[in-house]
Amino acid sequence: MPHTSTQPLLVVQNLSVHVPAQGQLISLVENVSFTVGAQEIVGLVGESGSGKSVTAMALMGLLDSPGVRITGSARFKGQELVGMPPRLLRRLRGRDIAMIFQDPMTAFTPVYTIGWQIEEQIRAHTSLSRKQAQQRAITLLAEMGVPDPAQMAQRYPHQLSGGLRQRAMIAMALSCNPSLLIADEPTTALDVTVQAQILELVRGLRSSHGSSVLFITHDMG
Repeated sequence: MPHTSTQPLLVVQNLSVHVPAQGQLISLVENVSFTVGAQEIVGLVGESGSGKSVTAMALMGLLDSPGVRITGSARFKGQELVGMPPRLLRRLRGRDIAMIFQDPMTAFTPVYTIGWQIEEQIRAHTSLSRKQAQQRAITLLAEMGVPDPAQMAQRYPHQLSGGLRQRAMIAMALSCNPSLLIADEPTTALDVTVQAQILELVRGLRSSHGSSVLFITHDMG
């Protein structure tokens, strides 16, 4: 749910990520610090390979490979994410913190329809019935500018254009009204016109859904 406290939503301090390689620890992220306030859009900018996506994955608890070492602090609504048990992190993911990935094809399962996958996300974190979840999925797709959302919900990921897949992924990310949305290079591989549309859509989430956004990009323009 949207965060209304006057306290920062997310406070990251000296976050570092190291991975083992050839008998030593290699630094992927070193002492990153930033704050995201309630209903605020914050940009995390850096060149390709600088560790932006690794930072996002660390915040989401998605770096579970053996030997990965995460240090520092990342407090979300006062809860420490670094070292949080996987069971509690899974409860936060999708419900309180959601992510828009660079490539929607890696976020969606190819053998299920777009609508079904959004419905499952909703039902995993709410008490809505299948029918209610189905209607909410269609409503979200419509809000994200997907034409004929009821029909599009019945399509598989590969049957949608890149721009529509990205809109559908944003709909799925918003399905449980997360307080924080992490957008990891959401316009990668889209043409310039569609990029502008997606950026405007993400910008509007602050007012339309009350979400804070951590926007990750390598583009300084």
